[in-house]
Amino acid sequence: MNDQCLISRRIAAVVVIVAALVVAGCASTSTPSPVDRGGQAGVRGDGAAQMAIKDGYTVKKGDTLYSIALDNGLDYKELAAWNNIENPNLILVGQVLRVKAPGAAAGDGVVVRPVTTGSTIEQRTLAGSDKLKREPKAGKEPYSEQALARAKQKTVEPVAAAVPKNKPKSETPSDEKASDSSSGEDIAWLWPANGKLVGTFSEGGSKGIDIGGRSGDAVLAAAAGKVVYSGSGLRGYGKLVIVKHNNNYLTAYAHNQNVLVKEDQMVAKGQKIAEMGNTDADQVKLHFEVRRQGKPVDPLKHLPQR
Repeated sequence: MNDQCLISRRIAAVVVIVAALVVAGCASTSTPSPVDRGGQAGVRGDGAAQMAIKDGYTVKKGDTLYSIALDNGLDYKELAAWNNIENPNLILVGQVLRVKAPGAAAGDGVVVRPVTTGSTIEQRTLAGSDKLKREPKAGKEPYSEQALARAKQKTVEPVAAAVPKNKPKSETPSDEKASDSSSGEDIAWLWPANGKLVGTFSEGGSKGIDIGGRSGDAVLAAAAGKVVYSGSGLRGYGKLVIVKHNNNYLTAYAHNQNVLVKEDQMVAKGQKIAEMGNTDADQVKLHFEVRRQGKPVDPLKHLPQR
């Protein structure tokens, strides 16, 4: 009898151990909640972060914020603002920078943000999603399908009545032409210096032309625009001035002896902006670049013939 009781107790103990192992196995194979993943779901759903990686620039060794801005046809201050950079001299190798204005890239109109609700993380699309049904805006009558339909009709009808049925065809071309004027290709350029041409543009080589002269010779703005850089922070350029002319074009004036303009200053076509020198160069010369959307182009194709 005692042996039978002992056997029964051992069997019961084994059953308890097996049941515990089964429960532990089920718990280990269950999918953890977003919170258990340490917020990974929220990071994965961050549309702004994905956009920065998709359309961004990864900082490489030797880069500066100024050189990245020049290569992308940007004002370095705008680039710093888009990326929340307080110190333009401090960027890190591997850092991903946004090189397009917020809202300029496709898909920027849709912002996805992680929203914490209780113990879960939900993603709420702020643009392009269907609006939730709700009571009429004034809230003077209880909710019903008929009340919702009447509220929608009241908000839609005035807008529809304000739109002319037959829009003149001439409106669209003129609007497009006006919008293109800020980035047009019809800039009337002039030579930035009077010296002899001593270096030409080449694909994969020189990014501009070199104009010889004497120390102190005038360096002129090739077209009207805004000074977006004035300093010596770009290696190989010496004392440099960069002028942005419109949404497409900017010009660079390098190796100056003295710079006569400040950042954010508006300059006129032909205005003296610097004096020729040999800073970071082996001879006195002006290195002149024309950049279209950040890409170097041959200045001789834009400057008038001499």
